[in-house]
Amino acid sequence: MIPVSKDKFTIVGAHGSDAEKISKPSLSFWKDVFVRLRKNKLAIFGVVLLTLLIFMAIFGPYMTKHDYFTTNLINANKAPSADHWFGTDDLGRDVFERTWFGARISLFIGFAAALIDLFIGVIWGGLAGYKGGRTDEFMMRFADILWGVPYLLLVILLMVVLGQGLGTMILAMTITGWINMSRIVRGQVLSLKNQEYILASRTLGAGISRIMRRHLIPNTMGPILVTLTLSVPSAIFTEAFLSYLGLGLTPPLASWGTMAADGLPAIRYYPWRLFFPATFICLTIFAFNVIGDGLRDALDPRLRK
Repeated sequence: MIPVSKDKFTIVGAHGSDAEKISKPSLSFWKDVFVRLRKNKLAIFGVVLLTLLIFMAIFGPYMTKHDYFTTNLINANKAPSADHWFGTDDLGRDVFERTWFGARISLFIGFAAALIDLFIGVIWGGLAGYKGGRTDEFMMRFADILWGVPYLLLVILLMVVLGQGLGTMILAMTITGWINMSRIVRGQVLSLKNQEYILASRTLGAGISRIMRRHLIPNTMGPILVTLTLSVPSAIFTEAFLSYLGLGLTPPLASWGTMAADGLPAIRYYPWRLFFPATFICLTIFAFNVIGDGLRDALDPRLRK
């Protein structure tokens, strides 16, 4: 037998010592979501825009020398200038300062309504999906009955009985706003409750609260987060709509919705009174929508590469 030299062979692929090496570090689920979300330029733009709006809502009122509550009829309906960056309203109040004070209230209403919807919807939908049977039937039919009540009629009744105010408006939004969240959570729990790890946890004696807290709710966080980001702009738009109907906050408090409602009659002669609050309503809704779309794409396992 004629010996063959090793120099005539070329090793294809990894060497034996390198075969066991990991080419790149492993990523957890949420790290992978963050990496894919960061690649979505539109979603990142929405995050930056929302951050700027929140920053201005906190610090914007301190950037001018004018007082939020002070009226000066001599300065009424002045156009934007170096002294009044966004102009003034019919009572001579600075629109720039009122815009960012209104941003605080509008964002607070949006976040408060969304968080209340989250809390009620997750508990209601989680219990209905996990219990099943008659419990599920009763809970979801009750939700359907609430969903069938005309929303505007319900808001008007609450405003008449409880009076106009910030608390009444948030209550009016959340009394039926949690139903959509509960349906999403229920559907996710129904698909997860018969998985092997849930059955193993039940076999080991875990109660419903521990199973919901440690297993079911964490595994439904994707749809919950997406629904949450879309609930905030919905609440802000609802507040603007109610303010347009005259069911908004009581003076001297003002939100973007009440400012837009006050500026609408003067749009032909003093358009800045409507332009600035309406623009920031649109920008806020746009920011939340693109963030929600980005989260939905990042959390979708079918889009992973």
